[in-house]
Amino acid sequence: MKRRTFLAAAGATVLTACGTASGSATKTLRYQGSAGAVTLPELAADLGFLGDVKLDWVGNTISGPQDIQSAATGQTDFGGAFNGAVVKLAAAGAPIKAVIGYYGSDQYAYNGFYVLEDSPIRTPADLAGKKVGMNTLGAHLEAMLDIYLQRNNVDPKKAEPLVVPPINTEQSLRQKQIDVATLGGILRDKALQSGGIRKLFTDYELLGPFTAGTYVFTEKFLKQNPDTVRAFVTGVGKAIEWSRATPSAQVVDRMTRIVQKRGRNEDGSALKFWKSWGVAEKGGRVSERQLSMWVDWLAGRGELGSRKLDISSLYTNEFNGVPA
Repeated sequence: MKRRTFLAAAGATVLTACGTASGSATKTLRYQGSAGAVTLPELAADLGFLGDVKLDWVGNTISGPQDIQSAATGQTDFGGAFNGAVVKLAAAGAPIKAVIGYYGSDQYAYNGFYVLEDSPIRTPADLAGKKVGMNTLGAHLEAMLDIYLQRNNVDPKKAEPLVVPPINTEQSLRQKQIDVATLGGILRDKALQSGGIRKLFTDYELLGPFTAGTYVFTEKFLKQNPDTVRAFVTGVGKAIEWSRATPSAQVVDRMTRIVQKRGRNEDGSALKFWKSWGVAEKGGRVSERQLSMWVDWLAGRGELGSRKLDISSLYTNEFNGVPA
């Protein structure tokens, strides 16, 4: 299978849209969720941190690039993705701006690359020709795989990343449909609890603690709805800090009740493994380094073209009311 890059068709049709916010300011934000999980905006809404701003769930996504693409084209009002995906989409001409971090890696929240206990894969060189299952290509997990291989003098092109829905990744590994499974958060802990798998490496071990992904809005939406965005960003920032200050069992209980009462016919049992969002900065504030660190990786893949990026123009903290 040839290695694919995400948003390969972007740049012509997708990126000309500036969002669909029209007329007077809106107080309702359309968004995509995640099956069996609770997003930070959903938690913020349940805690009452969004004020009079409402969330309108339009479906679920398993891909950050798809989520921010939907925001860029106006199918939703905001989306979240790996910061490298945000840089790539902006480089292709999308008028988006990152406003708050929402996930990352720390000692509790991280993404790992796992194999079966009896797998012959033990070194980076052993990944040559092996199938590595991940939620999407050209984003966080493929970046981690590339960096891991490059640091160990292995050509990243020798591995074979494949798209596998997160909910199916563990099963695909156990059934030997893939050789390596990328697992994070509650899905990782659930798989480890079942036993029979072992770790190759994690993104936290590779890069240390870092905020990995941000929520974005289009510039048009920010201009038309500044008060709504301010309520959203500040509310999500408060939810991050509430989660830090609250015992994890209480956070899990809150999220479990959110899943139960929203009635989406989903299994929320994995929520009990939640420990952290992994956001490094206070209130989810965005820093230039969060975005600039991925420019070299993307440039090395030939995915930025000749476009010059002003990283400082890709994010803003002006809507974040959580004290720094």
